[in-house]
Amino acid sequence: MLQPKRTKYRKQQKGRMKGNAGRGTQLANGTFGIKSLDSKFVTARQIEAARIAATRYMKREGSIWIMIFPDKPITKKPLEVRMGKGKGAVEYYAAVVKPGRIMFEVSGVPMATAKEALRLAAQKLPVRTKFVMSRDYQE
Repeated sequence: MLQPKRTKYRKQQKGRMKGNAGRGTQLANGTFGIKSLDSKFVTARQIEAARIAATRYMKREGSIWIMIFPDKPITKKPLEVRMGKGKGAVEYYAAVVKPGRIMFEVSGVPMATAKEALRLAAQKLPVRTKFVMSRDYQE
């Protein structure tokens, strides 16, 4: 049987985002939050746009927590560059978001305000989301 040629360096592939989130699936700090229903890379710019949308609606009252961090560098080669010559430069950073991951949490505001603020934040994100609240919440 013919064996594939072994190389010194293994090629790094982008991979598939299978399965559900293993951590960050419960509300940790806030009373309300938005939970992801899809697998996607969420860029730092999208996270920042969502944060601004939510804080503007809440008029800087209450607290907001961002529970995802863009720690994955996404590289890209420039246009019209030939193949080879190594890996491209870092284009942007992204957070890997899987289904079930809590992305934003809010507390210190009424439920109606939190729901609308998180709805506006969710519009800026590339994933489908669901509004969640803590079990011990009383109106």
